[in-house]
Order: sequence, then C-alpha cells, then structure tokens
Amino acid sequence: MALKFFPDHKLTPLVIGAIGVVYGDIGTNPLFTIKECFQPGCLPAAPQAILGVMSLIFWLLIVVVCLKYMSVIFRADNNGEGGILALSTLAHRTAKAKHKAFIVALGILGMALFYGDGVITPAISVLNALEGVNVATPYLNHLIVPMSVILLVLLFVLQRWGTGRIGEWFGPLMIVWFLVIGLLGLVQIMKEPSVLYALNPLYAFKFFGSYLKFSLVVLGFIVLIVAGAEALYADIGHFTKKSIRISWFALVWPSLVLNYFGQGALLLETPAAISNPFYLLVPTWGIYPMVLLATSATIIASQSVISGVFSITWQAIQLGYLPRMRVIHTSTNQRGRVYVPFANYIMLFLTVAAVLFFQESTHLATAYGLSVAGVMVITTLLTISLAFTDWGWSWIKITAIFGGLLLTDTILVGANLLKIIEGGWFSILIALVIYTIVDSWRRGRHMLAYDHHHELSLAEFIHFARNTSPARAPGVAVFMGDDPEKVPMAFHVHFKHTPVLHQTVFFLSIVTRTIPRVHSAERLKIIPLADGVYQVIAFYGFIESPNLRQILAKVYEQIPTFDIEQTTFFLTRNVPVFIKGSYLKHWREHLFIFLMNNAMSATRYFKIPYNRVVELGVRFRTFN
Repeated sequence: MALKFFPDHKLTPLVIGAIGVVYGDIGTNPLFTIKECFQPGCLPAAPQAILGVMSLIFWLLIVVVCLKYMSVIFRADNNGEGGILALSTLAHRTAKAKHKAFIVALGILGMALFYGDGVITPAISVLNALEGVNVATPYLNHLIVPMSVILLVLLFVLQRWGTGRIGEWFGPLMIVWFLVIGLLGLVQIMKEPSVLYALNPLYAFKFFGSYLKFSLVVLGFIVLIVAGAEALYADIGHFTKKSIRISWFALVWPSLVLNYFGQGALLLETPAAISNPFYLLVPTWGIYPMVLLATSATIIASQSVISGVFSITWQAIQLGYLPRMRVIHTSTNQRGRVYVPFANYIMLFLTVAAVLFFQESTHLATAYGLSVAGVMVITTLLTISLAFTDWGWSWIKITAIFGGLLLTDTILVGANLLKIIEGGWFSILIALVIYTIVDSWRRGRHMLAYDHHHELSLAEFIHFARNTSPARAPGVAVFMGDDPEKVPMAFHVHFKHTPVLHQTVFFLSIVTRTIPRVHSAERLKIIPLADGVYQVIAFYGFIESPNLRQILAKVYEQIPTFDIEQTTFFLTRNVPVFIKGSYLKHWREHLFIFLMNNAMSATRYFKIPYNRVVELGVRFRTFN
C-alpha cells in the first residue's frame, strides 16, 4: 500500500527508498557514538561535558549534513550522479592542465578511503547491535564475536543473489527504526528536559574551554555521527535530491537528534548509564526486541555500504582505474545495482579479520573515524576546485562558503590522526593498499599505451588502403582497440602476418566518457575509411555497461551487409617482457603484470562468443 505522505505519488516511494538505503549508515550511529565519547579515561560524564558533547553533535549535524552536503555539495552533480568518483571526474574535466594530476590523485585517494569505510562499517555496526545483549545478561558476552562473524559471512555470501527483493523491505524497516529511536529519546528528554540547553552553541564553545585536554580525542569520536553522510551525495543518482532532503528533514534528522539528546538526558540523570546509553534507554522488557531491530538496521546499513563499494568498483573499472573483473547486474529495473564477486570476498575477509582482531566495537571505533573524515575533506577540496573552474565563483565567495567547512573537515581529520596507533592504522592500511593498486594499474596502462605509440594511425591506414589493393577475403572482421585515433594493434599484427583484408572490416573502439550516461543518440559514431572498412566508436558513461551485441545491432541498422552471427572478432592479448630500465619501480612492475594477467579477458567481459574470437599475442616492453 502506498503511503500518502506527499501529494506527488512518484515521490513517496523515492522518499521511503532513500530512508532505507541512503540513511542506513548514518542512522545506526547512535548505537555507539555517545558511548565512545565518554569511554573510561576519555571524558568524565559530568553535566557540563554532557551538554558540550550534545551541542557539538547537534551543530555538527547542521554544519556537515544540512549545510555542507544538502546545500553545497548537492550542487556538484555529474549529470545527476554523485559520489567521490563522479565528483573527481567532473572536477578533472574543468580543471586546468597543471592541476589535473592532483585532481585524479584526490579522487583515487577518496575512493581508497571509501573502501576502508566499506570494510569497517559492517564490522562495527553488527558488533554494536549484538553488544546490546550485555545489557540484558552478561552471560552471553562470549557469543557476541562468533555471532557477528556468522552474520557477516551470511551477509556477504548472500550478495551473489542481489538485494532487489530484500531491498523492498529496507525503507519500511528503517522507518520503524527511526520512529522507535526517536520515541525512546523523546521519552527520556521529557524526564530530563535540561538537556535541551545544549541547543545553544555556547555550550560547544564552553566545552573546548573546560575540556581542552580531551577536546581533540572527543572530536575524533563525535565525527562518527556523520559517518555515512557521503552516501547522501553518492545516491542522488539512484533517488533524487528532493527525496533525500525530504526524508532527512522530515524523519531522519529529528529522530537522530531526539535519540542523541535522549542519551544525553539519561547521562545527566544517571551517569553510570555510560556503559551503554543507547540500550539503557530501552525498557528492560524491550531489550531483546531492540537487539533484533538494531541488528536488522545494522545489516541494512552494512548492505548499503557494500552496495556502494560494488558501485564505485564498477565505475573505477569503466574509468580504467582498475583491471576488468566480473561484474553482475542484479536488477533489471534499477540502474547501478551490481555485484562484484572479487570485491565481495575481499571485503568479507577483511571485515571478519577486523572483528576477530579488534573483538569489541570500542576498539574498532578508533579505526573508523579517519576514513570518514578523510573522504569528507577530499569532497570539499574537489568541490572547491569545481566552484572555481566551472561555477565561476570568486575566491571571496569560495572562502566565505567553504572556509568554515574546510576548517571543520581539517580539524576532524586532525582529531582522528591521534587514533592511528590505537586502530586508525587499519583504515590507513586498507586505503594505502587500494591506492597503490589503482596507481600502479594506471601507471602500467600509461606505459603500455606509450609502448604502442608506433601503431598505425588512421590517416596512415587510409593512405595505404587508397594506394594499394590488398587481397580481400569473404566475411566480416571486427578488430577491437582502445585508441580511436589508431588502427587496432590486433589488425596491425594480423595484417603483418596475413596481408589480407576481410570483405567487411570494423575498427571498434569503446570509449568511456567522464559523464555517467551517454544519450542513445550520441552512442555510436560510424566513419567510412575505405572500401568496406569502417571505424566504429561506441561511447558509454562510467556507470553504463558496454553491450557488444547491441553495438553491432546498431551498426547493422546502418550497414545491413553482414551477418552478426558470422562475425569474427580479433582481439589483442598483451604479453609483458621483463627488461631492465623499467618505467615503473620493480615492485610496481610486478604488481601491474600480476593485475594484468589476472584481469578478466575482453572475450568474457564483453560476452563475445568464444568460437568467434581470435586472440593475437603482442609482446610489450617494460623499459624506457
């Protein structure tokens, strides 16, 4: 039954979907944030400290979510798509030449930090939800870690079947979650309304004056309340800005504030409740149902982050940041719903390792904030670049709007750097590994392109075809290449050994543009080069999946002289040759070759029938 909250019947399902998908991560942060701020040895549960923390939480939500993301970052959509890679490609397109390399590096670093978030979020969320059992009985404490591992294994294993049907329940279940946590907070606020003094920002400033020694440490944990804020921006392509804003202001934000302030009111009344203020808001009879609801909510939050990692991996493959790997589209009516098996099982391994190593959510929280704050500051920097080069903003306007936001992000990053030894190293390690893989792959591809610079240009081929009469063989041949300005290397090798042209020849290049989607009218470009020889360029956005059969069907509509089923595809398989004096350092060279040898073949990636493919090996050098 459709909920009639809004006059626009199309908007209602989007709002409900946004509540379930977009806000799964940020919506489960009340489970652990307040507890971490007042952990032993950090901050005393004194009234002034409690009111200071509540004030910081309230105003950080306003500054980061309401002002930064909802008002400013939402402007930076790449043809309706959001997220760190969409933003970096947009900023790269409009940046000055001397800044482009820096923009790309920022985008890759943001993507790498997001992977860290994707690993830690499921681990900390599920651990926190199950730790509620401690409030009811301490005798089940030894089962929390094994139960967390079992739930996480099931969550990742089920990814292969997609989340389309399960996703239909995400919105309604998260609505129940937000209503329940908001109600629990409201009941406690009514018992201790003095907590509402924290709405005054002066309490946030007084906090720094009274607890300067603990301020940076506490900020390192308070940043956890906005963990998941990046999802608001990343999902504007799946939902709409309007639906995301409505769901935030109408339900999510009020519920979060009520629950955070409810926990603060509980601490003002009973400081000993700091052991687990979230679950101690719940009546004794409701602990186990609340654990069940919280576990469901954290699974939804984890699912949202995991899906985000799949999506950003797919985008990275399309943009050439990662080698081709198997990607399965899990929904026929929703774009962007993909499953990447390799990424899934790597995340499973790392997430389970995090649970087994850190054991408790308190220990894992120290590793969480750095990736969150890091992505936030990179998003701000990329948007500043875009505002200057594309929006035409003056430095005065940029400083006025972004100065405070960038200062806030920088302070939060600095606060989390204090937690490197305690656990922050974990997210840094994940980001470093991902960044190294992406950077090595990009450098290797550049090296490969440079080594193939001697390929025959299209102009040279046209001159050759017009001045010679090569023998022609019946049939249709498609030679696939990366560079539309060059004759594919597969043709170069084939013609060198067999100087015969097929009756119909297509030089096919699939080009990924730095926009999310390409209009169907601009999808294909067919250029006659010689008698029976054509260049075909197929353009795709970085969230689209190339479909070779559809490309050839479109070509056939314009050139109905060949049988698609009888077409032979000629592909190139690069074979590395190790020689001293490499472009790359020795270890990068080996990493690139390892990635290349394990990349998915073009035959499988483009779903070309195996019996119609001829692969030609081309040796390339690894020296300068």
